[in-house]
Amino acid sequence: MSATDSHEALRALANYPVIHHQPIHWGEMDAFSHLNNVVYYRYAESARIAYLQALGMFDGSMVTVLAQSSCQYLRPVTYPDTLLLGVRCQRLGTTSIVMEYSYYSLVQQAIVATAEAVVVRLDSHGKDKLPWTTEERARLLALEETVGHTPKL
Repeated sequence: MSATDSHEALRALANYPVIHHQPIHWGEMDAFSHLNNVVYYRYAESARIAYLQALGMFDGSMVTVLAQSSCQYLRPVTYPDTLLLGVRCQRLGTTSIVMEYSYYSLVQQAIVATAEAVVVRLDSHGKDKLPWTTEERARLLALEETVGHTPKL
């Protein structure tokens, strides 16, 4: 990544506290030589895990489930490229988090896709919703504040 690429990417993703680096692999292309649509969801999953790790919430003791996800494809992505996925909390609910993603292409120097996902916290049996603790909420809000972002509550 050149200094120009880095500067542009940092500006585009300035309000995302976690940036996941994702190289594009040849085998992820579809028949039209574009990044296959399902791969965007895999990348979001990796970025989501990085976000939860940054919060210290991905240690195996917490059960979460993906309740909803969507992706808006703005520009086709082709091999070779590297995407930087900015991830942040758009809304912090009692038992859920609405996560927001921006996919930045280093080759195109632009946001090429955006996505959203709802993650719900469950009890250790994975059956009932479990509220985020006061400490978990505070850690999440503190992480978001490091980049000047405040999720909706």
